[in-house]
Amino acid sequence: MSPFELAEAASLPEAIALLDTENARALSGGTALMLMMKAGVLRPSRLVSLRKLKLDEIRADGELRIGAMTSLRALERSGEVKAGWPAITRTLRTLSNVRVRNVATVGGALAHADPHMDLPPLFTALGARVIIAGPAGERSVPVEALYAGYLENTLTRNELITHVTIPPMGKRRAAYLKCTTRSADDWPAVGIAVLIDGGDVRIVLGAATDRPTRLVAAEKLLRGKPDDPRALKEAADAAAEEAKIEGDLHGSAAYKKQLVRVYLQRTLHEARRPIH
Repeated sequence: MSPFELAEAASLPEAIALLDTENARALSGGTALMLMMKAGVLRPSRLVSLRKLKLDEIRADGELRIGAMTSLRALERSGEVKAGWPAITRTLRTLSNVRVRNVATVGGALAHADPHMDLPPLFTALGARVIIAGPAGERSVPVEALYAGYLENTLTRNELITHVTIPPMGKRRAAYLKCTTRSADDWPAVGIAVLIDGGDVRIVLGAATDRPTRLVAAEKLLRGKPDDPRALKEAADAAAEEAKIEGDLHGSAAYKKQLVRVYLQRTLHEARRPIH
């Protein structure tokens, strides 16, 4: 691992100022960052620790508001999240292992921009937005706007995610399912998130593309008939063909296409199951 300076920010403005230098990186949970540094993929000259920033709130007052420094384990164990957004709780149960979830943070999981992450496709389906702070103030963007490509986000070097906001579910239903080639908490070969809102369906593909990808053609085929078996079969076939699916060590492109066909149908069935 290359030498680096460790700076600990006491406030958000200080963190933004410390990041405004060449080759600086924010350090939240560090679960992915440290592995990439040990492998020599990243060689930052400065790490800016965010642990003193008070960004670990979980608040549900209509919409759900999650601080960027909230650990995945805290989000998983939140009673408010389980009651109002149960798909998030179910997804977190197989997101890596409990040791990682105790340390990894929501903001880090989003900013990392690894397409195999479970939360970005689910948050995209749920209509989540991220609040980003920088020298010019705050801006709000949809989660999907964070991603430019494989391990590439759209944040400037002196910007930080501070919060995530998710609209209330109401009568909408959602689910996320993934297919792993080893244990249930492993990186997925394919992950699919769906949101059913009356007759409309939102479908987001993860792990098979270089960023979370809306499957618009499949959505159109299901519009007004999300329970129609024939429409579901047609949508599954369309989903497998419309995205630029990429093979990797978790499976070939052809294998992942078949997984998309199968898991789109399974995820829609999962979203319609009664909530316990």
